[in-house]
Amino acid sequence: MTVDENARGPLLLLDGASLWFRAYYAIPDKLKAADGRSVNALRGFTDMVAALVTKHRPGRLVVALDLNWRPQFRVDLVPSYKAHRLDTAADAPPGAEEVPDTLTPQVPMILEVLEAAGIATGGADGLEADDVLGTLATREDRDPVIVVSGDRDLLQLVRDTAPPVRVDYVGRGLAKAELFGPAEVAAKYGVPVANAGPAYADMATLRGDASDGLPGVTGIGDKSAAQLISRFGSLDALTAAVDDPGSDLAKGVRAKLAAAQPYLKAAAPVVRVVRDADVVLSGADRLPASPADPDRLLALAGAYNAESPVTRLIKALAVARENR
Repeated sequence: MTVDENARGPLLLLDGASLWFRAYYAIPDKLKAADGRSVNALRGFTDMVAALVTKHRPGRLVVALDLNWRPQFRVDLVPSYKAHRLDTAADAPPGAEEVPDTLTPQVPMILEVLEAAGIATGGADGLEADDVLGTLATREDRDPVIVVSGDRDLLQLVRDTAPPVRVDYVGRGLAKAELFGPAEVAAKYGVPVANAGPAYADMATLRGDASDGLPGVTGIGDKSAAQLISRFGSLDALTAAVDDPGSDLAKGVRAKLAAAQPYLKAAAPVVRVVRDADVVLSGADRLPASPADPDRLLALAGAYNAESPVTRLIKALAVARENR
């Protein structure tokens, strides 16, 4: 029997924390659960999942989790990595991330709703959601992949080779989401289209990322980083050119890059996502046409004052299956 690949729908991979942080800040903290807990992130995240399922009609879905938001191997390489986001409160556990007090209790609530809905989550011990997304996208050999995140670093995953990988970048919100493939990454960031994903990671390594505590190379910004990667093709080739006295590199640029070689060597594996992590899923990634545990889901919706978004999620599951 021949399988209709298009009817099956893509594999949709969601960056969990990226989305519920955005939901938390986008939805006013007005409605409360029956026990008084805030539910703005829960309600907003549930609505996001419903909207993304309706938009992309996936056959499979995984919400990626941060089991370690600041992996030790990255800190060992670049100690400033996310250091500005550490919780400095006297009673904070060592290495804890600074998270709003009313968001933290909502994460287990979100996970409860996902479990009752039958939506799989995935994590890798000691690693970030980015590494889960990178691994699942890289190892997929059947269905097209769509990664949804507000983190531009995930643009390094785009590819055209079968099955293709696209990134739905929601950094400016779902209404202004941008769907990136290699052509779109190349056009927007000036990197070579032939290896746009890896080239984006190389460019990001050069320019740095203040939001992640990565300083980049002094004197190298977005434009010059893109020009260098476009010209030489990769960070490895650029490094070889720095070491080659006969290469056609301007004296000033060569000096900046030569001085930054220790940093670049350390930062490259920090910026690049892990693609071979030991990812553990909570259950099957097949998107159900109806909730796995409808009674529990409805009970949670009532307890968490989230009847409307949960109803929209249930409808989205059914519509996605019907329209694939």
